[in-house]
Amino acid sequence: MKRLPLRRSRVLHGMRIAVLTLLFFASPGWSAPDFDFRAPASPLDAATAATMSDLASRLIPVYQDSDPERYLANLSALQMAVGDFAAADISRSSLRERRRKSDFGHPIGRAVIFDMYAHAKAVETERRITFAESFTATYRETVRRLDDRDAFAVAHWLGASPATYREALQRDLDQYRGKDSVDESEAIDLIWKYVSFDAYRTFGSLVVLLNAEDDHRRYTSDSGVHIKGSGGTDISIVVVRPNGGAKSMPALLEFAADESQNYAKECAARGYAGVVAFTVGKPKPPGGIDPLDLVGANARLAIDWIAKQSWSDGRVAMYGDGYSGFAPWAAAKRLPPALKAIATFAASAPGINFPMAGNIFQNAAYGWSLRMNEDGAADVNEKEDAAKWHALDEKWYRSGRRYRDMGRLYGKHNPIFIRWLNHPSYDGYWQKFVPYRRQFSHINIPVLTMSGYYAAAAPGDLYYFTQHHQYNPHADHTLLIGPYDADAMRAGPSANLHGYQVDPAALVDLRELRFEWLDHVLKGTALPALLSAPVNYEVMGANEWHHAGSLEGTANASQRYYLDAAVIAGNHRLNLHKKPGDGAVQQVVNLVERKDAAWTPPTDYISKSLAPRHGAIFVSEPLTKTIIINGLFSGRLDFAVNKMDLDLNITLYEQLPSGDYIRLFSPTYEMRASYAPDRVHRHLLKAGERQKLSFKSERMTSRQLQPGSRLAIVLSVAKRPDREINYGTGGDVSEESVADGKIPIKVRWYGDSYVDIPIRQ
Repeated sequence: MKRLPLRRSRVLHGMRIAVLTLLFFASPGWSAPDFDFRAPASPLDAATAATMSDLASRLIPVYQDSDPERYLANLSALQMAVGDFAAADISRSSLRERRRKSDFGHPIGRAVIFDMYAHAKAVETERRITFAESFTATYRETVRRLDDRDAFAVAHWLGASPATYREALQRDLDQYRGKDSVDESEAIDLIWKYVSFDAYRTFGSLVVLLNAEDDHRRYTSDSGVHIKGSGGTDISIVVVRPNGGAKSMPALLEFAADESQNYAKECAARGYAGVVAFTVGKPKPPGGIDPLDLVGANARLAIDWIAKQSWSDGRVAMYGDGYSGFAPWAAAKRLPPALKAIATFAASAPGINFPMAGNIFQNAAYGWSLRMNEDGAADVNEKEDAAKWHALDEKWYRSGRRYRDMGRLYGKHNPIFIRWLNHPSYDGYWQKFVPYRRQFSHINIPVLTMSGYYAAAAPGDLYYFTQHHQYNPHADHTLLIGPYDADAMRAGPSANLHGYQVDPAALVDLRELRFEWLDHVLKGTALPALLSAPVNYEVMGANEWHHAGSLEGTANASQRYYLDAAVIAGNHRLNLHKKPGDGAVQQVVNLVERKDAAWTPPTDYISKSLAPRHGAIFVSEPLTKTIIINGLFSGRLDFAVNKMDLDLNITLYEQLPSGDYIRLFSPTYEMRASYAPDRVHRHLLKAGERQKLSFKSERMTSRQLQPGSRLAIVLSVAKRPDREINYGTGGDVSEESVADGKIPIKVRWYGDSYVDIPIRQ
């Protein structure tokens, strides 16, 4: 980074500080002391700056670290906290020199933010100019020399909200408020959080205009394009293209729900024409507009429009997640000639993972479809929105009314939701939205599907992947799956996922990996090594990525566990061998009881104990050797029930030798028993008779279990406030009410029941 000149005396002073402290970090026999600390009430308190400066000033003379790079980085934070920005600028300059060789050829890192901040603050003091002047000059000198890709990253990091850093600091202050001291690592972490907050609140108001200025220099943008859509709709199109370079280029298209989601500039920064399209001007017929309808037709119209533009080389790739991950498959049902690749993450699959999962409707579908028809999906306050819908869940659950009465209870009729409820099977209504069966055979373009063991949409991703390979044996379709949730693509994989410490190997930049794959398909670059096989999956607990030719190829054996009625230490047993006799686990579920209306599903993936709702826990003996669970578990339930139908949940856990339980996937695997063999046709149970039900999970996992661990399975009858409730009459479940549930569900699980766990030995 080119530097604005500093006075020589200040440079020498900063160098002396750095040299003296560097000599100190390797002293033998040294142990870090604790530091007195009284946490301020808020990052915004007037005393907070002084408190942090005092803590940092006591750390600087004694701070040591055997890693020179980590030492220089932390030293610069301490220097910034005490206000010695000239010294911090020198420390960060030394750090850059050390990192220059190892970072050569790699994208720019977040450290540049603090390089810029420390230097701008140093220049402000030395030259006695305003911070706005010094930061503007530093920004221009730093960012203008970067290529589009690195400049986009820096602009993205700089544009983060100061509130994010204020909240992070507030959490730490709250954590330490009851204490009177912190150790060295805690103190350094506090200082970093304070410096981050202080930096972002200082330059936050400046970066909007600076980023806009740089964007104008780099890109050509057009957000005023409208084309005629299908069914009397309009399609709004936003295009961002890099200036200079090739006159024509491939385009990356996201067909989104609305204008709030826009990655067009990021695509342009990678040398593509970035295009975002969404449907506007929807007509308002009495029956409403299904937000799943017209998506395929309008996406194809957008693709055709792109291919005709002067800046297009005639090739379009589609990408997206959730709703916008469904759009490429909707378009591919009748594959447009210009569509050359698809890359999705946690994609919606209508009728598979939304608005129902396992043929069980989810309450969230009511609010989403209503919002899409009335207000659009933009500008939603997530906390207020979640509270509103949770209150509706409680109201409906307590009322005991039909599932179809959701709109009456909320006060807004929702014909789309009712239309969905009229199709509880995966019938022609759902089959029309995306390719079905042999229609997959015509999709001969490269496809990348990314998903997560903890992503609610994973069954849809696996549906697209398996159906494509089933009906097109030569399908060029790659799957990548790991310990990710639905936010992993947008926010990046989390190192701590609801209490579970994710393996370092899984902390992959998924957006970058997607671009590398698109570059391979559209620009002929090398295929990323992580995507070297059709199936690429991270083995949790092993900290390794494995690769296979198919989902079935992830395992080379299967371990069968029988459900045993015997109770040991409060839990039933999972046995490797079936016990003789007709022992059974009996469950009784009161369908009328509503005291649990405020219940919400647990969010932690690690727990000290299991407390299943309306379920039974089955636990194996301790493992005697290491095994890897890979793929989709299956099984057969041998049971008798007094109803003609019931909804079930099955969840797998590893119980560690410590007793803690690790959830192997989330959310739970849900299935309506009458649809378990066939999601298209309903096969009712035989009330009062012993019968067998085979199933195969739609949720994948992969984890290495160590000797001493146990496998735990929770088998539950589903009855919860945020789902349709199956009262077991055998009729339309959405028409059933609490009046149909006066007789509890009584089910007996016999010892012939088993679960097959796919393993790799």
